Parts: sequence; C-alpha cells; structure tokens
Amino acid sequence: MSSDMLADSCWLIYHPHPLTLCLFSFLQGTRDPVFLTGVSFPPDWPVYSETLIKLSVYGVNDGQQQTSNFLGSSSFSVADLLQSKDQQLSLSLRTADDSATVGTVVVSRMKMGEIEDGEVDHFTTDMHRKCTLVYESSHGSVNDKDNGPIMNAVFKNAVCKVYRFQTVDSKWMLVREQMAECTLSFSIPKQLIALYIQEDTCRIQELKDLGELSPHWDNLRKDVISRYDQIIKEYQDTLAELEKLTGPSFKPSCSKGQKYLEFIPINLHTQRMRVTCPRKTDSFYDVVTVGAPAAHSQGFKNGGLQKLLSKYESEKKSYSTAYQCIYYPPEQTAKAREILCVVSQLQPHISALADQLLQTAQQSSSQPLRDVLKSLEEKTEQFVHALKDELVKSALLALHAARPGYVSKSQSSAPSSPAPATADPHPSATEKPHSVCNNVDGSQTPPRESRASPVHSDSIPHHKEYDEEEWDRVWASVAKSLNCVIALVDKLQEQDNNNQESAPSHPLADVITSHSPAAVWWDQLGILVQSLKECVADVAERARRSMSFVLLQEAVCSTAQGLQLQQRRDAVFSQALAALACGFVMRLYAGLEDKGFLRQLHAVGLVAQFESLLSTYSDCGNMLVLTEFGNVTCFCPRDRYTVEVPLPHHAFQTLPDELRQGKPLRVLPVLFNVGINEQQTIAERFGDISLQERINQKNFEILEGYYKSLTNTLPSECLPCFQTQTDIKELLDTLGQNVVTKKRKNVEILWLAGMICRRMNGIRFTSCKSAKDRTSMSVTLEQCSLLRDEHQLNKDYFVRALDCMRREGCRIENVQKNIKCRKYAFNMLQLMAFPKYYRPPEGTYGKVDS
Repeated sequence: MSSDMLADSCWLIYHPHPLTLCLFSFLQGTRDPVFLTGVSFPPDWPVYSETLIKLSVYGVNDGQQQTSNFLGSSSFSVADLLQSKDQQLSLSLRTADDSATVGTVVVSRMKMGEIEDGEVDHFTTDMHRKCTLVYESSHGSVNDKDNGPIMNAVFKNAVCKVYRFQTVDSKWMLVREQMAECTLSFSIPKQLIALYIQEDTCRIQELKDLGELSPHWDNLRKDVISRYDQIIKEYQDTLAELEKLTGPSFKPSCSKGQKYLEFIPINLHTQRMRVTCPRKTDSFYDVVTVGAPAAHSQGFKNGGLQKLLSKYESEKKSYSTAYQCIYYPPEQTAKAREILCVVSQLQPHISALADQLLQTAQQSSSQPLRDVLKSLEEKTEQFVHALKDELVKSALLALHAARPGYVSKSQSSAPSSPAPATADPHPSATEKPHSVCNNVDGSQTPPRESRASPVHSDSIPHHKEYDEEEWDRVWASVAKSLNCVIALVDKLQEQDNNNQESAPSHPLADVITSHSPAAVWWDQLGILVQSLKECVADVAERARRSMSFVLLQEAVCSTAQGLQLQQRRDAVFSQALAALACGFVMRLYAGLEDKGFLRQLHAVGLVAQFESLLSTYSDCGNMLVLTEFGNVTCFCPRDRYTVEVPLPHHAFQTLPDELRQGKPLRVLPVLFNVGINEQQTIAERFGDISLQERINQKNFEILEGYYKSLTNTLPSECLPCFQTQTDIKELLDTLGQNVVTKKRKNVEILWLAGMICRRMNGIRFTSCKSAKDRTSMSVTLEQCSLLRDEHQLNKDYFVRALDCMRREGCRIENVQKNIKCRKYAFNMLQLMAFPKYYRPPEGTYGKVDS
C-alpha cells in the first residue's frame, strides 16, 4: 500500500450496503506500510461464487474525532479468489473517479484454525513479525455448539470477534469472543413485578382478615392498605409499559434513569472467550457483565439502598413510638414472613396428604399406606415446628389486645401490648395433653412411645391476659388428631399383617371389609382425617393473623419513607436477580456434560463471584449493598422466590437423581469491590473506604467457608484443570493477605477472586456503574491474562493483544450499542488515576454521555 495508508493497527466495520467492507487505517506516525485484517461472513449471509465484494479504504485523520478521508477501493468476486493461485489476489486500489492507483491490497483465503508443525501460513515470516494480531469480525449467530437451541432460547443478538495471537513457541492460537444479550433481562423482572403485585394484593387481604380492630389500629390498617393500593397501581402501570417493549433484550446505560425501566438490569450481557490452540482441546471462559444494581431513577440525594436501610432500622423504634405501634426488630419481621410462607405451603400439603391417606387405605396395600402416613407425619411436624416460636405467642397476645374494648390489666392507657422483646422468653410449662384415641373395638390406644408427638410442652403460649385454655385446646388438637389417625392405621395394618398369609393379594380395604362392616372403619378413619385437617386449618388461620399483625407494625413504621424505600428495594432486587439468573443459566448450560460439575451443583451449590469496580465516593458508593444477592429477605420485605430453569428432555435426563427430583440448588454470592477511578483516589486520601474493606473482608470469609465445604464434600477431580499449578488454598491465602493489607487500588484482590472462582466452577460477574467502560477494561484484561497464563500468549504481545481487544473487540461494540458512539467515557484526568493495565489505547476514549 502507499505511504498515505501507513498504519500499525486497523479496525473493520460493516458498511450499510451488503458485502461492502470499509477498512479504516490509523495514521500514527509509523512508516510500516503493512497491516492485516480478517473478514468472515456468517453462514446465513447470501455469499455465492458470483458474489462481488468491494473493499473501501479510508485514512483516519484524527483518531479521537473519527474524521477520515477516502483513499481508494477495489472489487473482486468470490470465484476470483477461489480460482486464483494459492487462493490469493493482488488488487489495485483506485480513486473514486478511477483515474489513479493509490496502492495495493492483497486478499487471501486463510485457514482460521490450528497450524500443525511444518505447515506454512500464507503470510511471510517478516509479516508475522510485524503484525501478530489478525482480527476477524462477524455479527450474528455462529454455527457451533455455543449457539444450539438451548442457548438461543436465552441469549440473543450475538456479536462475535475472532483473533489470531502468537504463542511463546511461535505457534498460533485462535481466539473468539462472543457477546450476547440475555432475554432474562426483561422476562425475570416482569415475572417478579407480577409476583410483587400478587403478594401485595394478598397482604391487603390478610390485613382485612385481621377482623375487627380498635379505632387506633383500624386507622393504621387503612393507611397501610391505601399505600399498598398505590404501589400495586404503579407496578401495574410499569408492567403494562414493559409489555409494550420490543427490540433489543437489554437496557442501555443511557436509559438507566428512566422510571419505567427501573426494574431492568443495566446493560446485562454475557461474554464468552473460546480459545483453540495446536494439539489442545478448546477452552472457554465466561463472564456476565451488568451495571451495579441501583435505583437511578430515584437518585442518590439521600443515599442509596444500603444507607437508607441503615437509617430506617436506626429510626424504626422512634417511628413505632410516634405511631403508637409495636417495635419488632428486623429478625422478627423476617421470621414473620418466613412463618407465613411455611404456613401457606404446608397447610395445603398436609390437607392433600390426608386425602391421599384415605384413598391409599381404600385402594392399596399396606406399604404405600405406610409411606403416605410417614409423609403426613413429617409435614405435620414441620408445620408445628415452624409455629413453635415465641413470636407467634407474643403476636397472638398483641392482636388480642388490639381488639375493640380491650383494656390491659397492667397498662390500661396503652393502645397495645408490650413489645415482643419484653415478653417472657421462658413461659411456665404445663402438662402436655395426653392424646388418647377411642378405637372401634372400645379399647384405648395411647400414642406409640417410638413416635415423637409433633407438639411439645413449650409450644403453648402462656399469658395471663389471653385465653390460655382456648389456645391449649387448639394447639393440642393437632397432635391428638394426628395420633388418633396413626393409632387407627396401625390397627388396620396389624389386621392386614395377621391376614397376609391367608389372603396375600388382598388390598387393605378388603381386609377391613372381611372383618367388620366397612362403613364403621371407613367412617371412623374419615372422621379422624377430617378432624386433623380442621385442626391444622384453625392453627394456620391463627398463625396467619398473628404474623400479619406483626407485618402491619413494620408497614406502619415505614410510613415516613412513603413508597420510595420499598420501591427501591424491589427495583434493586429485580436487577440483581435477573443478572444472577442469567449467570446461572449460562453456567448450567455450559456444564451439562460435566459430571463433576453436576455433582458439585447438587452437593454444595455454586459460588457466584461479583467483581465490582465502584468507588466508595459519591454516587458509586451509594450503589454498594453489603448483603447477599441470592437472599430475597436481604433486599426487600418479600417472601422467597423460586427460579425454575427449563431444560430439554434429553438434557434433563442426564442430571443426577437429586436434581431431577426437584432439589433446590444453592447459589452463594460473594462480592469483592476495588474502586479504580479518580473518585476512589479522593476517597482513599480524604474520605472513607471502610465500606469497601468490610465488604471484602466479609466476603472473603464466605468464600473461604465455601471452599472448606467444597473440599470436605467432593474430590478434587470434580474441579476444572488449569495450566497454572497454584492451588486454590494458596490463592485463598494470598487473597486473605491482600484483603487486610492497606494498599491503594489493590486490584490484585479482584484478580485473585476471579481466579479462585474459575477454579471452583463458579459464575463470574463484572460490574461498574454502567458495565460499559471500567467493566470493558476489566473484562479484556482478564481475557488477556487467561491467554498469557493458560495458553502461553507471547508476553511481548500481551499489551498489543489487550489494545486490540479494547479497540476492535466486543466491548467497543458494547459501547456503540449503549451510547451510539465508539468511545469509552474516560478523560485524561480519570486515566491518570487508573491502574496501568486498566487504561484504553489512544483514540478509543473521550468525553461522551454515558
């Protein structure tokens, strides 16, 4: 090419017209006239032997302003290339008016793959030395196993970039990075908003079901119901707006402040790097990138979620005094929600098992009957155990005191009972009711000693001002009814065993019929089963009302914050859950053929490692939440949700039995944060970085605990193999040392945490404010570090590979998708504060809206 087209690197974009390629060269002072670029066409493009391809070359006058001038163009057909000698063409670049030749372009069909010993590439050794980075771009799907039916159902609009890098032994590796949007960005929040609406509607009904209350409590209840109604209306409007949306499956960073999109994670994308090396199986590395969960639409004038929650809890007691309601600490309100959830799940389950017991006794032999009875006992014991809590007892008393006309004997002027925290935690025990069943033969059968009664003596509340005897009867009736069912079934089984030799094939119902009138036995069992169901229903209703009364207090105490705190909690959790679900699905699909991974999945669960680059100064610090992403109760006053991940039948059948039977899977989130920008410099010198230090220390302890559980449960063979020999224990020790070391912008914490996560089959997340700029620097650095450490990338080309990925790769495409500009939102002042390897190449950054 002519000296006017001198360049040491280039980028490729697709011209709007089909099969027209535009090559931009950067004039950066070099006199080397040689540069390389690769082009690939996706399988679904209409490329035939007669297809004409036009190359247009532009010289870039200003890399930052992206101004350029047309240099020349040339055309050729696919047939010309395939039929040429060595499948290589030498083309003359002509000016726009075709009046002059301005240079030469060599086009060659290149094998993108392994280069075996002795095989000679089409490029000369001199050219290898001058340009080791060959860049290929393809937009759309790639025809390989990364994009099968399973993946394509969740991940959309893939962008793929392909590179060839030289290894230390002068061979070539093929590197492909693919970035995709995730449909869960919108589907998870929409489902979650619908559940929020459903739950708040149920809360309103539960408050109404409290029955008649004194005027003071009734007015508070009306205020809370009015607030729930307003939230439901706003969420319904938000859901209606989201249902109208079509197009991309991500929320761009420039839309982070839009109110109707507040539940959608910012710029959620998956990125996979696949590496192909000579004589080595392919390796791939995944990371999920997402903006830090935050309610940008509400702003940060009064702080973010973490600060507002702390302020709310510290002032909650004063609110309870002001509104003359009862103060319940966070652990007790969380317990109330848990009890409500357990009751709503177990009561219908117990009722269904009781009905199944009747059907099994009529139609089956004794073994299925024993199995159903065992399940009924277990669920009833779980039910009783969940309600065996001091909170239930004190809340029943408080609700009793809130009825019209109630006057406390000890505090006649108080509108409510004493706070639960002051209740006697050790009430006096009374004798447990002796459950005795009158059997059909007139004998009495006490409960079997080998069977523990599900009701214990301390399960009955003892308050002088409450109808203790009534509660005793209600509570004891559950145990009495269950024991009577057990005793009668035992009698039936005993008769069945006595007649087994004479009539081994007879069902139990026939045995009953042959020894006494069937109606007598059947009516007796039916009465006992119905009695059990009614007792459970009565206890459940009392528990529901008492726990609803507890949650009424919390709702009243949040009046000062209005709707904002709950909406902020809901929005932040929605963003976090969508990102976590995306990462889990990607990791699950990648490991479906890995038996060790599946064994780890059901035995100890997975670790989800969140890498955060937020500063602890200004708005960024308001986005940090010191909590676990996977625990719903840490984010909002909501019950726990279950995310179901569908799999095709053939994939589902390969899972371990525990997973096929619906065993819940544990995901353990850990968060490590190191700020890298100029705001973090200010925080380190003049501000407070204690939040970052607490986050890193706490999550190191969680990660270390997970590792101990992992090594105690599974053999090391279940974990992936890496070229670097450093074991996980040594990496953890080094991470622990770095966490407690006072060192500014200690990004080694992030590097070590990422390595440990990959070695433990974990899910990797990287985030900053918008997952666009600092996140791009981190992702590309991690990819090049993996190429160096695991695939012998020549160290002399490390920085060149890093710059190539940042200038040409998927992350600059992510910038373009978000803000319609191919520039990272950095200025020189910011970059001076960045650690060395987090700085982008010249010409790729500038002052832009992000």
